[in-house]
Amino acid sequence: MRISGREDLRLRLASIDGKGYKAYQDIEGAYDFGFFTLYVDHAQSDPFAPPSRLRARVSQRVAGFPAELWANRARRLGLEDYLTRAFAEISRRSAGNRQGTGHSGMVSIQRCGQEVLERTSVRVTEDMVEARFVVGLPAAGRRILGRAAISILCDLVPRLVEASLLYRNLPAEQVRKHVENVEDAEFVRSQLPKLGLVAFIGDGSILPRESGASDRPLRQGRVISFRAPEEYKVSLKLPNRGEVTGMGIPAGVTLIVGGGYHGKSTLLRAIERGVYNHIPGDGRELAITVGDAVKIRAEDGRSVSGVDISSFINNLPFGQGTENFSTPNASGSTSQAANIIEALEAGAKLLLLDEDTSATNFMLRDSRMQRLVPKNNEPITPFIDRVRELYHNFGVSSILVIGGAGDYLDVADRVLMMQNFLPYDVTDRAREVAKLEPTGRQLEPNQPMSVRSRIPLPASFGLDSRHKVKAKGTDVVLWGHEELDLSNLEQLVDPAQANAIAAMIRYAVDRHYIDGSRTLSQVLDALLKDCRDHGLEIISPFRGQHPGEYAMPRRFEIAAAVNRFRRLQVRQA
Repeated sequence: MRISGREDLRLRLASIDGKGYKAYQDIEGAYDFGFFTLYVDHAQSDPFAPPSRLRARVSQRVAGFPAELWANRARRLGLEDYLTRAFAEISRRSAGNRQGTGHSGMVSIQRCGQEVLERTSVRVTEDMVEARFVVGLPAAGRRILGRAAISILCDLVPRLVEASLLYRNLPAEQVRKHVENVEDAEFVRSQLPKLGLVAFIGDGSILPRESGASDRPLRQGRVISFRAPEEYKVSLKLPNRGEVTGMGIPAGVTLIVGGGYHGKSTLLRAIERGVYNHIPGDGRELAITVGDAVKIRAEDGRSVSGVDISSFINNLPFGQGTENFSTPNASGSTSQAANIIEALEAGAKLLLLDEDTSATNFMLRDSRMQRLVPKNNEPITPFIDRVRELYHNFGVSSILVIGGAGDYLDVADRVLMMQNFLPYDVTDRAREVAKLEPTGRQLEPNQPMSVRSRIPLPASFGLDSRHKVKAKGTDVVLWGHEELDLSNLEQLVDPAQANAIAAMIRYAVDRHYIDGSRTLSQVLDALLKDCRDHGLEIISPFRGQHPGEYAMPRRFEIAAAVNRFRRLQVRQA
C-alpha cells in the first residue's frame, strides 16, 4: 500500500470541502504522521451510515512498551485491554461537542465493561501497537465539512494516539497493575482443576453490584467484604500478588442456601461471571471459575432442534418421542432440559442453576406429588435425580442456589449458607436435618443418562448477498430476516461478543465447517482453532483492514446462538 503524508491528507480534505458526502472515499489509504501511520480503511458513504473505519499503527520502537508487559498471552490481553480503555476515555474527553448530521464528529473505539476480554480493538506485537477505531466524518446535511474533518483527522487523532498509545504518556504503575491482575487471574483459573476445585472466591472480594442495572461494585451502604469459611479456606501463591486466601469450591454437588436477600444469587452471579477476568477495582478480581461453567435456566418459548432430552423428559402423551426433540416453542421444563443437554454437548463441566430461574417441575417432584401423580403419568425425571449421575458418570459438577427445595439436601456433597452476604459451611447440619426429617420421596430414574452429538445442516444457514448478519447489543443477532434471541444467555456480557458470534457463524458457513458431516462440537473446534492460530481478526469480512468490533465469546455462547436458529436443521450423529 502506498503511504502518503500528513499534508496530503490535509490537501485532500480541503479539496473535497463542500462536495457530496461520497467524495470522502477519496481519502481512503495510508498516511505517515511521523510517529504513527493512519489507515483510512473505509470511508462511510453517508453521514447516517455506520462510521468510517480507521487504524492508527505505532512502531514498537516509538510506542516503547517494555517487553515484560506483553511477555505472555495473559499479559498481552491485559495490556490490549488497558490501551482500549485509555483510548476510549481520552477520546471521550477530547471529542468536544459533536456538530453536523448523522455521526458527524464521533471518534470511538470498543467500549469495555468490567470484564477483560480478548478484543480486536487494539493489537500489541513485538513490532507495533495498533488501535482500530471509528470516526463519523463531519457533514452539513450530505455536504462534506472539510475543515472540520481536518481538525479531527489531522489534529485530534494524533493527540489521541500520542496520549493513549505511547508508554511514556501513560501511568506506568497503573498499566503494570492492570496487566499483572489479568496474569494472576489466569494463573488461579489454571490451578483450579489441579486442586480439585471448580471455583475460588478471594477473601476481601466485593461481590454485590451497584444496582440491578449496573455491573459496577457496590461502594456505598453496607459493603460486605467476602470472607471464606474455615472449612473451605484455600491459600494460593500468585505470580504477582503473592499469597492470597479465599474459598475454594470443590468439584461435586454444591448447594448455596440461606434466607431471601442474604446474597445467594449474588454469590452465584459472581461464580457465573468468574469465567472471565475482571479489571482492578471491580471487586471480583479473585472471583475465578473454571472456563467450562455454564449457567442453566428455563427459557420458555425458545426453539429446540433435534435434541435428545429423553434423559429428563420421556413418555410424553400420545407416544410423542423425545430422543430427537424439536419444537418452535419450548416449555419451561423442555427448554431447561435442552439447555443442559446442549451445554454438555458443547463440553460443559460445571452447571450453575438458580431455583428462581428454573422450572419448578423440572427441578423436583416431592413425595406428596409422587403419591398423587404416579411415575407412569409423569414424563419428567427431575434434575434432583440426575445431578449425582452427572457428576459420577460424566464428571460434571453442579452449583445450585436453593431457597425452598429442601429435598436437595439429600444429594449435596456440601451446603453453604449465605448470611448477611457471608458464607458459612452448614453441611453437617444439613445432613442432620436430612436424617431427622426424611422427605420420603423416591428416586425417579427412567434410563441411564446419555448425550447425543448433533450435526448442523448447511441448509439451515442460507443467505443471499442482500442479507446482513449483525448483532444488536447482547440480546439479538440478525441473520438476514431472522432474529436470534440471545437475551437469556447470562454469560454473554459484551455487545462485541455478540458481534463476533454473528461473524463466527458466517465464517463457519463460508469455510464449509458446517458441512453436514461435522458435529456442532467439531465445528466449534475448527472455528476456535482458526481464531487461536490466526487471531480473532480471521472472522472479519474486512480481511487485512479494520476488524475492531469483536470480542472473543466462549464456545458455549456460540453453540447457544446456533441452537437458537428457528430454522436450524440437524442430524444426530
